[in-house]
Amino acid sequence: MSAAPAWHTPHWQRLQQALEQGRVPHALLLSGAGGLGKRVFAGRWVARLLCDAPQAGEACGRCQGCRLRAAGTHPDLHRLELAPNREGKLRSEIVIDQVRTVCEKLTLASQLGGWRVVLIDPADALNAAAYNALLKTLEEPPAAALLILLADHPERLPATVRSRCRRMHFQLPVLAEAKAWLDAQVLHGDSVQALDAAEGNPGLAANFLREGALPRREAVRSELALLLAQRADALALAQRWSQDNPAQRLQFAAHWLARELRAQVAGERGPLAALRTPLQLAQWFAQANRARELLRGPLRADLVLLEFLSLRNA
Repeated sequence: MSAAPAWHTPHWQRLQQALEQGRVPHALLLSGAGGLGKRVFAGRWVARLLCDAPQAGEACGRCQGCRLRAAGTHPDLHRLELAPNREGKLRSEIVIDQVRTVCEKLTLASQLGGWRVVLIDPADALNAAAYNALLKTLEEPPAAALLILLADHPERLPATVRSRCRRMHFQLPVLAEAKAWLDAQVLHGDSVQALDAAEGNPGLAANFLREGALPRREAVRSELALLLAQRADALALAQRWSQDNPAQRLQFAAHWLARELRAQVAGERGPLAALRTPLQLAQWFAQANRARELLRGPLRADLVLLEFLSLRNA
């Protein structure tokens, strides 16, 4: 997201007011679905705090603080993110040693005499030991220090962490705002169709247009309909999906199953024309989301997909 979207404005104004009144919280939890610009918002706020000469409430982009931040060398900006393990593979969680290292830095004075900022992204990837190590800093925050936690799935954070942060939840904008922003990105494709595929999420819709994903979405619909009509083979479909963006295909599968379920409940014909009960569709929808979670782990994609696709008659 290159420009500040309209749905960021209320959150931004609240932070600006808190800064003017000297009431900036020691910890912010930015939550909401991926695609709503939480990370852009966090970067914009960090830039504002570390700027030596802000203009109209925004970072100037020219001072020493801005130059150091842009170069990734600002001594008072620290990041907690997924890092490689000893074998060089990217970890699936943020571990306690990472938290301890950053929290120790916050006990030292600011090197440039201003704010010290820690960006934790994704905060919902902190493991249990890392959460506990972070709690002490959240409970006894040092002065002029800000921790910013970013989480697409804040429910994975323990209540003890959530309760010690000021939460800013990014909700889906109204359709007119989402379409105006998406149209301004000048992307090739139908913005209305992309927003429909993304359930109104403008960032996700933009990604669909950039990737040319809408034909894949329609292919998933057709293939699920054939599978439900027993005119397609689950094994062959699992193998094909596993070789072409399996996570996105499962995302589209969940999307179509949800729509089919809503249509059936409303007494309408759904996009899959499925002769299944609402309970069966709900169970298959739940399995689609479970499969999406399993793909984040070490299991083979084709096996995860086969388990999901084989439940069409459950």
